[in-house]
Amino acid sequence: MEALIKDAIRGDPETPLRWVSRSQRRIVQALAERGFAVSQKLVGLLLRELGYSCQANRKTLEGTNHPDRDAQFAHINTVVQAAMAAGQPAISVDTKKKELVGDFKNPGRELRPKGQPEPVRVHDFELPGLGKVAPYGVYDLAANAGWVSVGVDADTAAFAVESIRRWWQQLGQVRYPKAKQLVITADCGGSNGARVRLWKRELQRFADECGLAITVAHLPPGTSKWNRIEHRLFVAISQNWRGKPLVSHQVIVQLIGATTTQTGLTVRCELDTNSYPKGIKVTDAEMAALAIERDAFHGEWNYTISPHQQSP
Repeated sequence: MEALIKDAIRGDPETPLRWVSRSQRRIVQALAERGFAVSQKLVGLLLRELGYSCQANRKTLEGTNHPDRDAQFAHINTVVQAAMAAGQPAISVDTKKKELVGDFKNPGRELRPKGQPEPVRVHDFELPGLGKVAPYGVYDLAANAGWVSVGVDADTAAFAVESIRRWWQQLGQVRYPKAKQLVITADCGGSNGARVRLWKRELQRFADECGLAITVAHLPPGTSKWNRIEHRLFVAISQNWRGKPLVSHQVIVQLIGATTTQTGLTVRCELDTNSYPKGIKVTDAEMAALAIERDAFHGEWNYTISPHQQSP
C-alpha cells in the first residue's frame, strides 16, 4: 500500500492512483486489484501509522522572484516611513475581488435559528440590472482607516484614481490639511499597474486638482498578497460580510461601512455609479506632457508626479 501511494506522489504514470483522488475507497479498490482484501477502516488505520493525512493545497509558490524584490520592499518602507514621520499622507490601494450582486451564496457561516439556513440561488448567473461590483479600497496607513468606492462599471485606471480622489475630498484633505505630498503604494498590475498609461495620466489630472506631489511605489511583480490593504482592510471586510448574501448595492455599502476591528479600523464606503469605458488610449504626446520624475532605483516602479501648477 505504501508503494502504491508513493508511486502516485512521485508521478509514476502506471500507478492506478496517479490520475484519480487518493481516497481510502480508491486505495481499497487498487489493493483489491492486486489480490488484497482489506476494509476501508483498516486502510485508514494503516495510513495514520505511515504518517499520511488528508491535506489541502497550500499557496506558497509565488513564481519567479525578481532579484530586486527585497530591495524594493525596503525602498517602499523607507518612503512610507519618511512620509508618515513628516505628517504626510501614505495610502495603500487595490481592487477587492469583484462580487455578484443578488441572493447568491457568500462563503462563511452566520448565526441563524437551527435548521433555517438562508436560501440562496443554486447557480451563480449574473442578474440583469444588478450585475457585479468592483470595490476599490484606499487604506490610510497612519490613521488605520479605509475608504471603499463600490463601482458598478469596469475596473479601470480612471475608476482607481477617482476612488483616490473621493477619499482625498471626503477624508484625506480634512485629516491632512497641510499636506504637500501623497505617497501611494500599489500592486504592479491591475488597474493601477506600473505599465498602465491611463493610471499615470489620471494621476497627473488629480495632482493638478489637489496640488499634491504624488509619489507612487509599486510592489514587485508577483507580490500582490503582501499589499498592506489586503491584510488590514479587505480581510476585515470579508469577515464582516461572511455568510451574508450581497442582495443589493445598498447592502454591500452598509456591510463595508460597518466593518471595524479591535485595533480601531474604521471604514467609509460610497457607491460609484459613474461609467468607466474600457480601451481608452493615452497618446505619446500625453505621456510626454506628464510632470513625472522617475526614481534612480527602478524608475518604472518608483516615480513622482507633480502638479503642473499649484492649486490655490
